[in-house]
Amino acid sequence: MGDYKRWRDELIEIINEYQTWVESHGLASGEEDLQLYELIDVLRSDKLTIALVAEFSRGKTELINAIFFADHRQRLLPSEAGRTTMCPTELRYDESEPPCLKLLPIETRKTATTISEYRRTPAVWTVMPLDIDSPKKIAETFQQIVKTKPVNVDQAEELGLYYPDAEHMSHLLNNDGTVEIPVWRHAIINYPHPLLKRGLVVLDTPGLNALGTEPELTLSMLPGAQAVLFVLAADTGVTKTDLEVWRNHVCPARGSRAEGRLVALNKIDTLWDELNNDTAITAAIARQTQETARVLGISKNQVIAVSAQKGLLGKIKSDYALIERSGLPVLETKLSGDIIPARQELLRERVIHDIGSMVETTSAMIEARLNAVAEQLEELQALGGENRDAIQDLVTRLRDEKQAYDQTLVSFQSMRAVLSDQVKILLDYLSVEAFDALAEKTRQGMAESWTTPGLREGMKALFDGALDAMEKANKQTQQIRALVQAVYNKFHSEHGLAKIKPVNFSLLPYRSQLQKLYEEAERFRNSPMMIFTEQHFVVQKFFVTLVGQARELFGECNSAARAWSKAIMAPILLQVREHKILMDQRLENLKRVHENFDNLSGRIAELESNHQNLENQQLVIRNMLRKINQPLPVDP
Repeated sequence: MGDYKRWRDELIEIINEYQTWVESHGLASGEEDLQLYELIDVLRSDKLTIALVAEFSRGKTELINAIFFADHRQRLLPSEAGRTTMCPTELRYDESEPPCLKLLPIETRKTATTISEYRRTPAVWTVMPLDIDSPKKIAETFQQIVKTKPVNVDQAEELGLYYPDAEHMSHLLNNDGTVEIPVWRHAIINYPHPLLKRGLVVLDTPGLNALGTEPELTLSMLPGAQAVLFVLAADTGVTKTDLEVWRNHVCPARGSRAEGRLVALNKIDTLWDELNNDTAITAAIARQTQETARVLGISKNQVIAVSAQKGLLGKIKSDYALIERSGLPVLETKLSGDIIPARQELLRERVIHDIGSMVETTSAMIEARLNAVAEQLEELQALGGENRDAIQDLVTRLRDEKQAYDQTLVSFQSMRAVLSDQVKILLDYLSVEAFDALAEKTRQGMAESWTTPGLREGMKALFDGALDAMEKANKQTQQIRALVQAVYNKFHSEHGLAKIKPVNFSLLPYRSQLQKLYEEAERFRNSPMMIFTEQHFVVQKFFVTLVGQARELFGECNSAARAWSKAIMAPILLQVREHKILMDQRLENLKRVHENFDNLSGRIAELESNHQNLENQQLVIRNMLRKINQPLPVDP
């Protein structure tokens, strides 16, 4: 994790170096500066998220204690036998806030507001400070996470936390007829652990029931994680509910990305039979690991046998042999080895996409300057045997060229106006307002049928409309690109500007994400949680979450299209401006030579020096491009 942060910091340094360099050489533009600032902000705020998923009593919370809180020499997160983690809990660190526990009341489930939206509303959260110097007080504060309270059946049903016909919820019913529900809907622990300071986020999710009643977990939080760690218990093996969680939640969240899907076979200490020797125990653990991999349909290398409790105990007692035997170091290494390279590659691809074309454009502009200086040198060197009249003829010819170029600029401005209209059409297709209108129309169509069949129709109408909008937008991007290509070709053929390919842009990745969201929603809609209930609350909450996810995707798509519409014109705008400057300079040089013919050798020396400086600049910018395109080594 430390190597990943260093890699990210070095990447930021390269981008800053490039930005400073282009500004100092008069090659910067406002649009590119903004894009670079945004990219640096993305890199600085980047997080690596691991989601822990398990049924109850698999030792998941103890695993977190062993990895993050063992330095306090005691168990901090409550992990007693039975149902402990009652609400999703995030471990993260934000240096702008003091260490604290933030809790979202369970009553917020009555609203249509998602957890993601509530993050932007601090007033609704209950905030409890953490006394970092007192492990006992921290442990007492963390007890809040598992607090429950009794409510009547109607209240529990209204919150979507109890269904009388659901057999697996019968344990929630107290003898007095009340229902035991969590006090909190979501918890965020802001804690200054070294790994969390470096950008790691851990999402601790409850069991199957919570995954079913909080659709945002399945449709947003799990798919948003870079890795999912599925925790099983060696003493129970893969149970029916474990398999249901695996198939309905873990696998859909990761899709085909097996590298981000790991299994911790916990509680292997239950197999440490003192009547068997070490060889027999090792063989038993290996068989259990192999069988777990077979049942889940994954490679045995993805199953790590551990004992979180013994690992925690070993760390508390500084018993390194016990720590090693617990398998905890292997799991920690495997997690970092799987997550960091994948996340690094994603960031690197974004950096190359966002600024690679900028650097190439800068390189092309320097090349244009080099060519212009070379032409001027050739012209002046050829004038050695000429008279003033010949120079005047050259000045007149160059002035005519400049006038023709100015005329091209007039038509270029008209073309920009046409392009602006085309971009507006593109952004209208992808506007959040247009999506909101579609979602509202779908919601109204479902108003009389908040059932799972009604949800199916509503989902189909929503996604059909959204996919159609993306299809139209994708065709529009191709028209815009063709228009810009025509402009590029005109300036290249008529005025010799560098031949540039317009930055490509495709909405297919966003369309693919939208399609994947639809498929995930279909799987979730067909899950047992949705099948056994026709309660309006659950269906509405599911639909609200689905709309929120699709809306967020549309917003990202719109922002990306807006950024592309600016980036696609940036190279030609810079070249047009640069070419005009170079023509003015060339004309001015010839005028000065005409006025002071005797100083021709001095002007040639100036240009030769300028040419050398530009060659040096080209070397610098090519080196920057090489750095950006080459991944920096990261040791997991």
